[in-house]
Amino acid sequence: MPHAPKPTAAAVKVTALSDLKVVKKAIAAQAKQRALQISTQAKAVKQAATDKDLFVKAAGAVKPLPDKRKVLHKTVRTVPLTMQYQKDEKAVLKEAISDEFDVSTLLEVDEHLSFRRPGIGPDVTRKLRRGDWSIQRQLDLHGLRRDAAREALSLFIREAHQQGIRCVRVVHGKGLGSPGKAPVLKSRVHSWLVQKNEVLAFVQAKPADGGAGALVVLLMTSRA
Repeated sequence: MPHAPKPTAAAVKVTALSDLKVVKKAIAAQAKQRALQISTQAKAVKQAATDKDLFVKAAGAVKPLPDKRKVLHKTVRTVPLTMQYQKDEKAVLKEAISDEFDVSTLLEVDEHLSFRRPGIGPDVTRKLRRGDWSIQRQLDLHGLRRDAAREALSLFIREAHQQGIRCVRVVHGKGLGSPGKAPVLKSRVHSWLVQKNEVLAFVQAKPADGGAGALVVLLMTSRA
């Protein structure tokens, strides 16, 4: 025959002083059962923490697997546009003219070593010497080293042509301050100008415009 369930404090109706013992027993039973539940839960939490620590020590730190549905883009450091443009410009200018170019076969054999591109008549150099074209802009290369002078000259000619300028003066000096008093930069400038497609002709400047220390350069008409 099954045992009847123990009466709870709520189920026990106190009708007499003797019933207080029954109420006390019911309350004590409830408290004991609640304490047992709390103890069991605490042991379970502690055991779970212990199992996790043992797993981490055995397997090491665990990282979540990447979500294959997402595309991870690598961060690429890009050069600012202005800096990249300047680098590209310098690279173009450096490759455009060479120090190894032999200009001697293209210069007219006279005391001024003038130049005119094939297809340009001798009257052009005569007009340049007379000053028929007014000088619109000037570049002074005094004090510049070879690489800096080459870059400055190439950029100067390029920009002048783009702006529709036809006649410019390039001051290279007479080389009196160079070792051995040799006009090293002068011959370099001749070679560099010949390699610039924008240059149609050049002659030594008149004494009033710099004489042997400068060139008057005629540029082709800008397409713009």
